[in-house]
Amino acid sequence: MAIKSFALAALAATAAAAPAIPPSEAGTSSVQIVGGTTAVAGDFPFIVSLQVSGSHFCGGSLLNANTVVTAGHCGVAFSASQVSVRAGSLNRNSGGTLVKVSSIKTYSGFNSSTFDGDVSIIKLATSIPTSSTISYATLAASGSDPASGVTLSVAGWGATTENGATLPTALRKVDVPVIDRSSCHSMYQSIDPSYSVTTNMFCAGLTAGGKDSCQGDSGGPIVDSSKTLVGLVSWGFGCAEAGAPGVYTRVGATAVRSFITSNS
Repeated sequence: MAIKSFALAALAATAAAAPAIPPSEAGTSSVQIVGGTTAVAGDFPFIVSLQVSGSHFCGGSLLNANTVVTAGHCGVAFSASQVSVRAGSLNRNSGGTLVKVSSIKTYSGFNSSTFDGDVSIIKLATSIPTSSTISYATLAASGSDPASGVTLSVAGWGATTENGATLPTALRKVDVPVIDRSSCHSMYQSIDPSYSVTTNMFCAGLTAGGKDSCQGDSGGPIVDSSKTLVGLVSWGFGCAEAGAPGVYTRVGATAVRSFITSNS
């Protein structure tokens, strides 16, 4: 399994005999968008960069002036006092608004081995109001499930190649089609029987590979054509590999949506 958080991936790489990391988006190291293009102002006005000591490690989405939703594996990576959030900029290193975090709460059902229920809520120490470059994400309705074949857009500052050593400074995005859950589950079972695509997840990517989220994109948004937040970058096997599409936390899953709503 590969996590899509840059910092977590770095930690995993240095651990001796470390257990397999969930397929492509979970961890302390970040992965970039593979096969995509540079985002422009207005594409993802709610996206934020989660940072520690000035370094990006995961993405997230601003839900209101005081709340960010991200992946659970990003939420447990660091304590709230270590994390800052940059909003309103396409550049992860400058511009926009940089604020500190007051608390991080991870869904009690999050399983760090399977990445089921991979969601955390971050509360900000300073409110971030809407502006010409900042707006809040609209959440997918409870019970909703992205339909197979529908094209979604995912964005982040993650690696642009599998095992990429550096991250882009400019936000990138890529369009990927939803893949039937049972088919995706079968693909991952053929890679490793311990991999499971649950109903709290959905898959998106090309069967032939080439387009995907990657390390550093973890926790970031994947949206539909109306820019509704339908998922969070979670995990995958490598990045953009054939037969291993990206796996995303399903925002519309009842338990996930309930956790987000009750903590926002």
